[in-house]
Amino acid sequence: MYPFDVAAAKRRLAEAGGGYEVVHTSPGLEVGVYVLVAPEADRQQPHDDDEVYVVLEGRGTLEVEGVETPLEEGHGIFVPAGADHRFTGYEQLAVLVIFTRPA
Repeated sequence: MYPFDVAAAKRRLAEAGGGYEVVHTSPGLEVGVYVLVAPEADRQQPHDDDEVYVVLEGRGTLEVEGVETPLEEGHGIFVPAGADHRFTGYEQLAVLVIFTRPA
């Protein structure tokens, strides 16, 4: 068992004006919290691993390979490895990020 404090990470990142913090790593898995605060743009690049986003707070749109999906608190979405993607249309958005990693 490996407990981690998502709320504390979200709070730290919001106070810092956004960013990404890893809250757990283990073979095959990385869990992090990603906070975006407007007007700062989401500058992430495609990742080598599959990932899942779960919206913890706020709302915005995730564009994946040109397809836009509106998201709000409680929504989740899968993004395959290598897909071009970014969040848009947010004021403040906090998401739980789950990456699969080769074991």
